[in-house]
Amino acid sequence: MPRIRHTNFDCAPGCPVEGTLNLIGGKWKGMILFHLMSGTLRFNEIRRHLNSVTQRMLTNQLRELEADGFITRKVYAQVPPKVEYSLTEHGRSLEPIISALKVWGDTHLRSEAAKVATVRSQAA
Repeated sequence: MPRIRHTNFDCAPGCPVEGTLNLIGGKWKGMILFHLMSGTLRFNEIRRHLNSVTQRMLTNQLRELEADGFITRKVYAQVPPKVEYSLTEHGRSLEPIISALKVWGDTHLRSEAAKVATVRSQAA
């Protein structure tokens, strides 16, 4: 099912945020972008970083990121086929955002996990 793409980002004060989240949102895109921040990766290297992603889903997410101009795909004419993915300048512009999400997650998800553990131990 194709996703709906925004064509007008000035519809309301939150529309640029919504549009950005539609471009980089989802379960895998942020993680793909995060891992590509460290450099060029091959398909299976990305797949190893994302333990439970299926090959089909990873392929679809990479194609969407490429279509949106965030990553480039370089195919080498050799056997077995070699394909590498890397961030474009447009993709690199997301590095501060992805890094900020990681910092926020490191800070807040640990504290949330601690709260849940405390509640569970009190209930037991």
